[in-house]
Amino acid sequence: MVMKATLLNNLTLRDLVNGYCDNGENGVVAFGGKLNVRPAYQRAFVYEPTDRDRVMRSVYDNLPLNVMYWAKNPDGTFEIIDGQQRTISMCQFITNNDGYGNPIAINFDGKRTQTFENLSPEKQKQILDDYKLQIYVCDGTDDEKLDWFHTINIAGKIMEEQELLNADYTGVWLTDAKGYFSKKTNNPAINFAFYDNDIKHSLLSINGEDANRQALLELVLQWIIDTDKTEYPEIKYYMAKHRADDNADELINYYKSVISWVKQTFPVYRKEMRGLSWGILYNKYHNKNYDTDALEKELLRLFELYDIDPDGLKKAGFYEYVLSGDRTLIWHRVFTEKQQRAAYQNQNKKCGGRCGREFDIKELEAHHKVAFSDGGETTIDNCLMLCHDCHADITAKQNHER
Repeated sequence: MVMKATLLNNLTLRDLVNGYCDNGENGVVAFGGKLNVRPAYQRAFVYEPTDRDRVMRSVYDNLPLNVMYWAKNPDGTFEIIDGQQRTISMCQFITNNDGYGNPIAINFDGKRTQTFENLSPEKQKQILDDYKLQIYVCDGTDDEKLDWFHTINIAGKIMEEQELLNADYTGVWLTDAKGYFSKKTNNPAINFAFYDNDIKHSLLSINGEDANRQALLELVLQWIIDTDKTEYPEIKYYMAKHRADDNADELINYYKSVISWVKQTFPVYRKEMRGLSWGILYNKYHNKNYDTDALEKELLRLFELYDIDPDGLKKAGFYEYVLSGDRTLIWHRVFTEKQQRAAYQNQNKKCGGRCGREFDIKELEAHHKVAFSDGGETTIDNCLMLCHDCHADITAKQNHER
């Protein structure tokens, strides 16, 4: 079957808003209940109020909106392929409800904000009956509709790759997963990651922002396929594999195991824990036994040291370091100029070796008193500024002693 697209002539906003009902997570309908405004593969309403206002100003000024696309179902009903955000914007304004029971007033003339109810009867009629929507009704198979959905999303508010994957793998599994990870309000996954429900200390942060709905589902999929990068082919494979599952329990229980392990292993919360790749760390280390008191003692030492002398340390690696013991995760091998200057001043601008002569700092070389390979740390206290000859002598002596 080849996808067919037919222009739906003379559709008015009165026709569109008839029977409009926003049931939140349970969906949105309009057009006398015959239009599924938010099918399973569509994202939730993401327009900012300013975006919605621009849509309605176009309608108010009788300016055409971009073409929208509906898909025709075998039972004669329709679902939106493209145009959900514009459709909800218009319906929200006309019904005077932003989806949360709040009224909507828009500044049309630069002087005062107006709700739909406050517009003149003539203006209301013009919007409801005279403004015509441009809608193409597409008739084809599910795969053809989804392919078209990908194609037309090259414009407008571009969908993220994960949202497009959701379009491909809709089903019971995805519905269950989104019910846990992508709820708009009172999100179970986000709530589960709080250390303290009053202060809202969370483990979750993505690109420096609080984890939200769609990004969180993608993040946990990255974790379960064990990559700290966004690997869409692997995510796609996982989603395809589980598409027909009766539920998303495997993914949800995995996520709960990750968060529970973090809370048990690190009972003291620090702001530096937000946004770490906890799933990847869980995959590597959760089968090992740890002394949580010893972990906390070492973390406390490192954070205190960082407050005093941060230049030689990589704070982002603290948590994996205490789990793995890999010193390269937290220590720079090379002393910074700032550390070298401080050590130079502590040595009264003299070589710290056998000669003890005064030198310009540019003539001295930084050396670990306790060798880095022997556990020496890149701190000012462990930095010795040496002339070239003394540095060669001390290095040779250390190598001989090994």
